[in-house]
Amino acid sequence: MKDIIIIGGGPAGLVAALYAGRAQLDALMIEKQFQGGQMVTTNEVENYPGFIDITGSDLANIMYEHAKKFGGTMEYKEVLDIQLDGDVKKVITDTETYETKVVILSMGAKPRKLGLDREDILGGRGISYCATCDGGFFRNKVVSVVGGGDTAVEDALHLSRIAEKVYLISRSDSLTANKVAQEKLFSTENVEILWNSTVTKLNGEGNLNGIQVTNTKENKIIELEMNGLFVAVGSSPSTDLVKGLVDLNKQGYIIADESCKTSVDGIFAIGDIRTKSVRQVLTAAADGAVSIYEAEKYLINH
Repeated sequence: MKDIIIIGGGPAGLVAALYAGRAQLDALMIEKQFQGGQMVTTNEVENYPGFIDITGSDLANIMYEHAKKFGGTMEYKEVLDIQLDGDVKKVITDTETYETKVVILSMGAKPRKLGLDREDILGGRGISYCATCDGGFFRNKVVSVVGGGDTAVEDALHLSRIAEKVYLISRSDSLTANKVAQEKLFSTENVEILWNSTVTKLNGEGNLNGIQVTNTKENKIIELEMNGLFVAVGSSPSTDLVKGLVDLNKQGYIIADESCKTSVDGIFAIGDIRTKSVRQVLTAAADGAVSIYEAEKYLINH
């Protein structure tokens, strides 16, 4: 019987593991892929206190080592189900079933797709959802980034140092990214912004070789030849595991306030997976700390 099982090894889960270790709780973190979550796909993290300039993967590794220092343990498995048996929670993985008093949900979110025909077929064949992962494949080539937020602008800046030409396709006439990143983007010579535009068709058979872009304001269609399309239009919460178990909002995020408590006693939600106004590494890390504080109170009362 574990005190706590943390499902997901992103920044929120890593900090929860660190705080659980310091509190000498018997905790286990289960991650199906790699520690760090979406953070590892970020080429440059500039707004995490204490680190002026660091990559997401390096920050993830530091957090992981910090958690291990205080006894945090991680197993790489896929969680298939969570079942309730009174106050006992059963976490069922692909190889083993664990019993625990507290579950902390930290599964994060996954990139949102454009929803275009043949998008899945061309995934990995010209279409990518991670510029820092796949940008190197497009050296001296022509690429596009779809989106207007922080991730899209950061991706465009990263690709501008690799590709010959970068188109940034924004559905409105302005960007929502932070002003510092916008200023860098506007001064980058090999980046062209297509305002009020959406991608309406993907071209290419075996691999992507171009896209159709529609200017929604002028009702004008253009064809762009290119080698890569990077999609950065937000994320969808990874909550399939807990549908019907805890309350979700209309967008699929777990309903939990700043205490990280869900609708089920002893189950907490942290990081990008829960309802919140700001989803960044810093706020995810804060959730990890808060969740252990609240979990300790729950354990004392039960």
